Amino acid sequence: MKLTTLTKVATDSRLPLLLSLARSFVTPLYRAAFLTGALSSGVLQRLSGTGADAETLADALGITDDRRLLRAWLDVGVRLGELSVDTGTYRLKSRTAKALALPRNDAVAAALEEVVRFHLPVLLNGPAMLQHGHRLTMADQDGAIIARSSQVVQPFVEEAIERAVDPGAPLRLLEIGCGSGDYVRHAATLNPRLTALAVDYQAEVAQEAAANVAEWGLSDRVEVRHADVRELDLEPQFDLITMHNNIYYFPVEDRTKLLEQARSLLAPGGRLLLTTSCRGGNLSMEVLSLWFEYADFGGSLPEATELADQLRSAGFGEVEVRRLIPGEQFCAFVAGNSRERTA
Repeated sequence: MKLTTLTKVATDSRLPLLLSLARSFVTPLYRAAFLTGALSSGVLQRLSGTGADAETLADALGITDDRRLLRAWLDVGVRLGELSVDTGTYRLKSRTAKALALPRNDAVAAALEEVVRFHLPVLLNGPAMLQHGHRLTMADQDGAIIARSSQVVQPFVEEAIERAVDPGAPLRLLEIGCGSGDYVRHAATLNPRLTALAVDYQAEVAQEAAANVAEWGLSDRVEVRHADVRELDLEPQFDLITMHNNIYYFPVEDRTKLLEQARSLLAPGGRLLLTTSCRGGNLSMEVLSLWFEYADFGGSLPEATELADQLRSAGFGEVEVRRLIPGEQFCAFVAGNSRERTA
């Protein structure tokens, strides 16, 4: 390299900036994207353990077209430090890749997919969406990924359910937004006399929940429906209504009316248990809130005091707010149907 070229490079501020960006932003972004692709395609799981060569992996994934490209993609994973390769056999290398491949960490793996597939696009495209009048739709989400990632907070939600479910008395439960059905299953395990109706707005999620309920042997106690709770026309028969991680699927201005509808389905003396992330939590939750603000069907995560006020405005009494995760704004709201019903 010529001395004049070296001098130009040394005095040009762009190269240090580029190198700094590569270290601080680009490489971590590439790693997150590679791991997400490896997870969703099944590559990470298939390389766990003894690993595989590119041909064996291509056979397992059903890839018949230009397998050279799969090998090129795997080699980038090696450069990123997520994989290793020895005599043509690819294996997981990084501690992160190995941990994400474990079945017990599926919820964390889904959370990573959620961040890369849903959170990053709203940060990337937010201004352009506003310029063109576009909004995110339900089709921009994957209900199965969201249902899996929400299980990160499952132990805390289950603790809230345990506080709300009487283990001995007959109990009729309505779950709004049932996801995979895990929380209904937990409630049914706590109380063998419990029966439930579980509804979800997304057809594919309701279908998965119904299959799970059947597999768990609960079909005689738990009915699953694909339904919008705002259109449910039922008698006020439920002793407990639960909503977990989904209040932000409804616009802020519609939430009081939604809660009024939920209260209309409660038997006298019944209660509502609602768990949700609230504003003021970690950065990931703030970006999640932003995603729903850009959606044409939802709204921002609630402020805890705001949601408590909406519950009272909907006619609920004895509203209790309890933080479930120390240091985080993940809360349980318990509200009683103690007031007279309005006509």
